[in-house]
Amino acid sequence: MTQPQQRVYQAWKGDNRFFFGGRLIFGPDVKSLGVSVILIVVPVAFFCVFVARHLRHRFRAYDAGYAILVMAVVYTIYVLLLLFVTAGRDPGIVPRASHPPEEDIHYDDLSHDTPIRLPFPRVKEVIVNGMPVKVKYCETCMVYRPPRCSHCSICNNCVERFDHHCPWVGQCIGKRNYRYFFLFVSSSTVLCIYVFAISALYIKFLMDGDYPTVLKALKHSPASLALMIYCFICIWFVGGLTGFHTYLISTNQTTYENFRYRSDGRPNVYDQGCLSNFQEVVFAKIQPSKHKFRAHIQEEVQAPPANGAGEVDDLVGGPRAKVGDDLDIDGDLLKISQRHNHGDIDIEMGGGNTN
Repeated sequence: MTQPQQRVYQAWKGDNRFFFGGRLIFGPDVKSLGVSVILIVVPVAFFCVFVARHLRHRFRAYDAGYAILVMAVVYTIYVLLLLFVTAGRDPGIVPRASHPPEEDIHYDDLSHDTPIRLPFPRVKEVIVNGMPVKVKYCETCMVYRPPRCSHCSICNNCVERFDHHCPWVGQCIGKRNYRYFFLFVSSSTVLCIYVFAISALYIKFLMDGDYPTVLKALKHSPASLALMIYCFICIWFVGGLTGFHTYLISTNQTTYENFRYRSDGRPNVYDQGCLSNFQEVVFAKIQPSKHKFRAHIQEEVQAPPANGAGEVDDLVGGPRAKVGDDLDIDGDLLKISQRHNHGDIDIEMGGGNTN
């Protein structure tokens, strides 16, 4: 009896949690997602029961009072969907290599018992928008990180356009889910403002009726007071995040870049102007994941090309390093270079400076 073929997500080297047979990928702190759901659902439930329910007949024309209740429920579902889409998708994980590049750069000298290995730089420079940008080698993933990529110590993955690891979402925020994260925090801000405003309106209606003072109205509806206090606090939090990330998008920065390079005075090579930045970050097409989590492992391994280039994919979908030049035994070893390809980045590994 043959053993079932192992799938990519079952041999995953990161610390992610997979659900529904690898269809959803979460961070290792996925349990915090439940806390976020509670912080959203419970206040809205209180709002629907103790506030919106009493406003159903306040606007008799077209029964508009029911719209207050329906709007709260529908919009909350929308916010929750954004939360789960942000948390349950690949944020832009960079494929790992199967081995470090020095394993590819070797030359067996027949006069020595041990092979000669060429060192490779841990830091290289690439040109982005006409400006030099340093890219670092990741010891864990064994690849040169693309520009704006960073290794998340929580998820144990390199993530493209890494923004931060959000404990409230339980996932890294990167190239493939940043848009949904921004929509989530901005929509949460709108939801808080909505609940706060309608709760205040209900207090106003009570004061126009049998409870002429603010104190009497609040005593009659303590839930409204609690909701207003809760929403006021949350508006400072999610509203502040919305404003901060609006600024980051308009200047084409990430949270990681903003905090790390703020004091360095480095020029922002990615800033193309406010409109172009919003187009790139918010409206551009999201690239598909570089991983097929449900694929069988042997399906992820590709045979070397016919031209002998020797490019072989890693078992978890990551392209391994390839040698671009033939090793000439009689040639000068210092002239031998190795080329690493990763996504849109082409890094020449010749005699670069090391840090």
